[in-house]
This record gives sequence, C-alpha cells and structure tokens, in this order.
Amino acid sequence: MEITRSEFIISNTDVARCPAGQLPEYAFIGRSNVGKSSLINMLTANAKLAMTSSTPGKTLLINHFLINREWYLVDLPGYGYAQRGKKQQDEIRRIITDYIMKREQLTSLFVLIDSRLEPQKIDMEFISWLGENGVPFAIIFTKSDKLGNGQLGTNIRRFLNALSEQWEELPPYFVTSSLKKSGREDLLNYIDSVNKSL
Repeated sequence: MEITRSEFIISNTDVARCPAGQLPEYAFIGRSNVGKSSLINMLTANAKLAMTSSTPGKTLLINHFLINREWYLVDLPGYGYAQRGKKQQDEIRRIITDYIMKREQLTSLFVLIDSRLEPQKIDMEFISWLGENGVPFAIIFTKSDKLGNGQLGTNIRRFLNALSEQWEELPPYFVTSSLKKSGREDLLNYIDSVNKSL
C-alpha cells in the first residue's frame, strides 16, 4: 500500500464525537515519548501530520487522520507519564479506555514499545488488559536505529519471551525506525491486508 493522501480530521476527548461512518480505524498507543508521532509522520510520509515534541506526554487527545480516504489512523494519548497529576492521569485513562472499549470502528490497536528498554511493567499490564478484553492488537518496536542488530534482537526476544509467559500465541509485531524509515512497508502491507479481509 502507498499512502497518497493523509489529512487531519478531528481532535477530541469524547469517543461519542469521533467521526461518523464505518471506515476501519487503526489506533496507535504507547508510553509517553515512545516515538508515536514520529512513527505516524514516517508512515504517512507527512512530517507535519502529527505534532512531535521532545517533551513527553504532549498528546492528550484522540486525533483522527483520514488516510487515502479509506481508513483512519488514530493517535491516542500516551500512558504512564509520571509527571502528570493524578487527576490528569485518570482523565487520560478514561479517554483511552472509552475509545478502546466503545469504538466499534477500531480494527486494530498498535502498541508501541521502545526497543531500547527491558520489558516495562506498565506495557505488560496494558497488553494483559487488552487480552482480557479481547482487543485485537499488534506490537511495534520503535527506535530500532538506536541499537546494534545484536542488542536489538536480544531486546525483542526478551520482550516476546516475557509475553509468551502469559500468551499461548504471540501477536503480530513489527520493528521500525522513524529515522531510517525501516518497517514502513511491512506495517502498511499489514494494514492493507487487514482492510482487504474486512
């Protein structure tokens, strides 16, 4: 699949105000500062589509982007940013939960994982919650350019091994670098194949 058109449609905090219609939605989520906005911009080949920031926790809204007028890419708030107050953390948890549990158009959730880190408890707990609620998801390992191939492979295996302690069958996963644009074709082809199966 080649993305020829990407356009921002709406930002909001209320799932009831998300776009009407039945176009499939692919939502991106992860811990704050995992490289979500950079990945979205790389995938769409549009450097200004999603707002990137060196400050973690900037995305506080559900952002809908219409791709090729055929499907939506959805940028969800990042979770686990410790410097937010409890009230704001609770609000973001509500926004994320409402979207994932109530949005019928959600076709697949992509959980972004920083490939440089050991398995993080907050990521493992979030993935367990997805499993308990039957939410279809895939994993995207980000920032692969920051590691040598040996260390990258070790870190990914470590994460997948930790997952396999809870999961009989592992979800699809992708390895990406926004800087080197690696993993883009695999990810877009996956979305294309899911769209064609709907």
